[in-house]
Amino acid sequence: MILPPVRLLRARPPRKQETTIMAGKPKLHYYNGRGRMEAIRWLLAAAGVEFEEIFLESAEDLDKLRNDGRLMFQQVPMVEIDGMELVQTRAILNYIASKHNLYGKDLKERALIDMYVEGMADLNEIIIMLLTYPPAEQVNQLALLKEKTTNRYFPAFEKVLKSHGQDYLVGNRLSRADIHLVELIYNLEEFDPSLTASFPLLKALKTRISNLPNVKKFLQPGSQRKPHEDMKTMDKAREIFRF
Repeated sequence: MILPPVRLLRARPPRKQETTIMAGKPKLHYYNGRGRMEAIRWLLAAAGVEFEEIFLESAEDLDKLRNDGRLMFQQVPMVEIDGMELVQTRAILNYIASKHNLYGKDLKERALIDMYVEGMADLNEIIIMLLTYPPAEQVNQLALLKEKTTNRYFPAFEKVLKSHGQDYLVGNRLSRADIHLVELIYNLEEFDPSLTASFPLLKALKTRISNLPNVKKFLQPGSQRKPHEDMKTMDKAREIFRF
């Protein structure tokens, strides 16, 4: 019996070990204060994302970012994330929220989240601008802030929570709307702790979100959360942004 010739199989070279490229931590470019970056810090922290901060110390630091072509619209905040250099606060927040499942489950939920967040942004704009006014005008701005808080914005969000009786603003699960609202509550209570006195559901939401492990960690002393803006911080911001 004649056996067929034996085919010699050439051994394949071993496969190169695949390496996973790990994305680095997001890098936040801004001055060492709250301003328009603080909401980004809150959202990243709530999502459990560690981040680095590169502080602008002078107007020249800002000029360098501009001259290097790193700021699409010549302004900060700017966040390096996933190979991008993102500017425009809302675009940055939208990306982070989408990436970390904090932006609702469908278009309707996203529309509600956007609507609520835009309302918060209107109120937050008054806070941001408050210390840019001369001291004599700050009294009037603070009165306006309190009036809009207690007569327009807080009643609206209290009504939302009451209407569905759920733990969160949208879809009964954590979203960026809850995180931004709790940040706003903390900021407003720094001006007047009594502002939430008539809004039990908002107070309960604040407690609920504050006890989430990632948020609780961010609220501890020594975290990357920035303190209440004061005149020294604002003077530094004026120096950097030349306003």
